[in-house]
Amino acid sequence: MTVTRLQVLGRGLRNRCPNCGLPTLFQAGRWFDTNRACSACGLVFERDEGFFIGSMSINYGVTLVLFLGPDMLLVYKGVIGTTPAIVIAGVGALGFPVVFYRSSRSWWLMQYYLLFPHHLPANGGLGHGGDDNT
Repeated sequence: MTVTRLQVLGRGLRNRCPNCGLPTLFQAGRWFDTNRACSACGLVFERDEGFFIGSMSINYGVTLVLFLGPDMLLVYKGVIGTTPAIVIAGVGALGFPVVFYRSSRSWWLMQYYLLFPHHLPANGGLGHGGDDNT
């Protein structure tokens, strides 16, 4: 394979195209807009309609682990009071998902190509939605 799983992992963690490694996953200057395809290599990012719904579960899970879990533990141990805990949890639950949005999308795409690296055009796959001979 031309693109290894280790390369896919590194590219996913840096919000880059899993196929060519260029920073083309998101539209320049627009925080929430993902490009439909890589402008350099043509890899279609959204394989099927609703493909990125899984990225919401990553975002939700990381938010829970980083904010709600430790927050509840600190309240239980008596380190902080209930009111500060509610404020911390509220700010974290509303703010962190916005900040983590791009990474969660990139990580979801990364997970797909870690499982199916042969679907990448650089590895002989078609690189678009639908079946690539799974």
